[in-house]
Amino acid sequence: MYPHTHHQTNQPILDVSHLAVRYNGRNALEDITFHLHAGERVAIVGPNGAGKSTLIKAIAGVLQPSSGDVNIYGSHPDTHVCIGYIPQRSQVDWNFPVTVADVVMMGRSAKLGPFNWPRKKDWDFVNHALETVEISDLASRQISQLSGGQQQRMFIARAIAQESELMLMDEPLTGLDTPSQEGILNLLDRLKQEKVTVMVATHDLDQAASHFDRVLLLNHRIVAFDVPQNVMQTNNLIQAYGGRLRSTENGNVLAVDDCCDDEHV
Repeated sequence: MYPHTHHQTNQPILDVSHLAVRYNGRNALEDITFHLHAGERVAIVGPNGAGKSTLIKAIAGVLQPSSGDVNIYGSHPDTHVCIGYIPQRSQVDWNFPVTVADVVMMGRSAKLGPFNWPRKKDWDFVNHALETVEISDLASRQISQLSGGQQQRMFIARAIAQESELMLMDEPLTGLDTPSQEGILNLLDRLKQEKVTVMVATHDLDQAASHFDRVLLLNHRIVAFDVPQNVMQTNNLIQAYGGRLRSTENGNVLAVDDCCDDEHV
């Protein structure tokens, strides 16, 4: 286990420099450089296969880059316990025999250390997290019995119990109905008020433009990274999506992707 690292508060909460990831001789990500400020809410958008999931995983420290650096408050992600990573729901074994409370308590594991049992303080964090995401009544339910929206609320609760300052979410709204999506977006509003930095990979350009401070448009490289109105320009979208664009009757440009789940690279 890595030692917990104190934050260098004069450094950005996230600083990515010349990041590259290669698979089987091809580039999944090339020369990715950007940084985030504490409390920002950022959407990563781009065509299916553009590297959105890869970028999330590299920042989370679960995937090692081929070159370049990722730093959280000035040091490697592995040395921090403040990063909450929420994978795509399709990557989770929902038949695993654990309850909602068990999963949320997993967020306390780095704080507990090896061979230590949860204390009252840890259960207080878990209960607070469940209350925050409004699923306290589901604490004893087996995770396979949850709806899609409840599953995402559980993972957000785990990150809250972890005391995450940087929350990385991979396609959290995919497959959810409109009320469930709105509920998750409202939770992200609450996290912003608590100065939690949130980075979300999504395929929904409208949601990215409407609900996030900045948008990172990606297609293996960064096409644009700025406030939504500057990123969602036709020339940027054509550069990222190519032929997967069509115009609507009111003149807007719509990106068309064939798949909801992002790439596994």
